[in-house]
Amino acid sequence: MKKLLSVLATALVALAVLSGCSKNNGKVKIGVLQLVQHDALDANYQGFVDGLAKEGFVDGDNIVIDYQNASGDQSNCVTIAQKFVSDGVDLIFAIATPAAQAVANLTTTIPVVVSSVTDPESANLVKSNAMPGTNVTGTSDLTPCAAQISLLKQLLPEAKTVGMLFCSSEENSRFQINLAEAECKRLGLSYVEATVSNTNEVQQVVQSLVGKVDAIYSPTDNMIASSMATVAMVANENRIPVIVGEEGMVKNGGLATYGLNYYELGKQTAVMAAQILRDKTDPAEMPIQYLTSCDFSYNPDTAAILGIEIPLELR
Repeated sequence: MKKLLSVLATALVALAVLSGCSKNNGKVKIGVLQLVQHDALDANYQGFVDGLAKEGFVDGDNIVIDYQNASGDQSNCVTIAQKFVSDGVDLIFAIATPAAQAVANLTTTIPVVVSSVTDPESANLVKSNAMPGTNVTGTSDLTPCAAQISLLKQLLPEAKTVGMLFCSSEENSRFQINLAEAECKRLGLSYVEATVSNTNEVQQVVQSLVGKVDAIYSPTDNMIASSMATVAMVANENRIPVIVGEEGMVKNGGLATYGLNYYELGKQTAVMAAQILRDKTDPAEMPIQYLTSCDFSYNPDTAAILGIEIPLELR
């Protein structure tokens, strides 16, 4: 009887393995949850896909990528995360803090790599950035906020008051704004906080800064990034320069930034994912990683509208 039970148990395990393999034709399945569509996060995702391919994991070949976009809705993040968990994917890539939190709250066993998260530790995704201690690891998009405020001062030496534009519910943004405000104090700049809670408020909030500030600063804020065309329309019409957290926001009308390359950040995250999939590295023992270089970029059309000359040494 014991022998029969043993044979049956072995057969069931084999059946389960074969079933799991046949579901994806034996391919590794990766679930990707992106919070919202905008240039930085899109570049982050593309860098991840290309980086995986460089590591030997090619979508449609030996892996299947299930890409899902939550359209900026937290409830969508939870629904998508639940789907990935019930599907039993082999790894989840979560892009932006709300997406990462939705996934981390639903699984402690599926490996999760995150990116476009400023501080995973303060977002309660890991026990510490140096030693995660959970099933979550990945890359931070912590930008040089102090350097960005210094850039603002360099390009706009007459500026006295800065409008701090960000989404009040994004922990990443508050973290960066605190750093930026500290640099404002160091440089003798005053600042006014201007927060939004949804995209419908962006135009009105930017309009409320007209006549109150000499410049606007917005960090790598997903809501502001996805509404950057609206921000730029109001700001540029009123000749208010906007210094931003990343290049995509510059392309969509911001004046300038000194920031990260999100495509390269995605590639760096892919290397970590490959180590988990190929080498069975434990995410709990993989420190959060950071890009070591930043790039200056500016929008020549916006500079022309505002009548601002970009120093040759910066171009």
